[in-house]
Amino acid sequence: MRFGCCGSMITPRQDLIGIEIIEDLAAIGFDYIELSIRDLTALPEAAFTQILKRIEASGIRCESCNNFFPARVRLTGPDASMPAAVAYATTIFERAAQLGVSEIVFGSADAKNVPAGFSHDDAWLQIVELLQALGPIAAKYGITVVIEPLNTRESNLICTAKEGLKLACEVNHPNIQLLIDYYHLRQANEDPGIVLEAGSTIRHLHFAEPIERGFPLEPAAEYETFFSNLRQIGYAGRCSIEAYTQNFVADAKRALAVMRTLACPTPKR
Repeated sequence: MRFGCCGSMITPRQDLIGIEIIEDLAAIGFDYIELSIRDLTALPEAAFTQILKRIEASGIRCESCNNFFPARVRLTGPDASMPAAVAYATTIFERAAQLGVSEIVFGSADAKNVPAGFSHDDAWLQIVELLQALGPIAAKYGITVVIEPLNTRESNLICTAKEGLKLACEVNHPNIQLLIDYYHLRQANEDPGIVLEAGSTIRHLHFAEPIERGFPLEPAAEYETFFSNLRQIGYAGRCSIEAYTQNFVADAKRALAVMRTLACPTPKR
């Protein structure tokens, strides 16, 4: 398993992209950084080139990105526009490919939340249609879009991993797969056995401790079932810590050690 960190969660008021922690992540021993692709795509070409150079110099890479669609690109409801969404996503894929990104996370609550009075069933079909259109484009750029279920305080559509799995199966494209976020899984009180059900559909993970959405600083017993299930399905992909902290370097060092222990525990004698 490869471990990274979502940079945009660390100092969001100062650094929407998340790039400011990349040198520290590399020094601590993380495998990659996860950056905000919508904010990267908003940069002028010269500023984006500087980001590319900084990543190159850091010693690690941006292997995944979160924050796919901004709120202004409506994906559900009467104001949703498939052509506009596909055109926007294509610009995202172009920049992500320059970064060497493998997965783009599709949570995007503000863009996909169902407007009041609009049918949830119709909104679901809008998302299915959109992802079916995006699958071949993502494939062209060597990128997988991973569906991120978000808890009901953040979203009113695709709120459990089970729903995310259902959506991925309905879309039925190899470049549209599933992300499981442990924080959202626990907020929904969802059975971690969904990992076994989803199996190889899981292509990316996010992780935070479920109370304060902080860095996991101890190998809590409740995490062990989740990681045991991941080992059972042979998951060897990426896992990004997506969490808040007031002491980034210290917490990141400790959390990385915890995550590695959970992924590869020492055999009991």
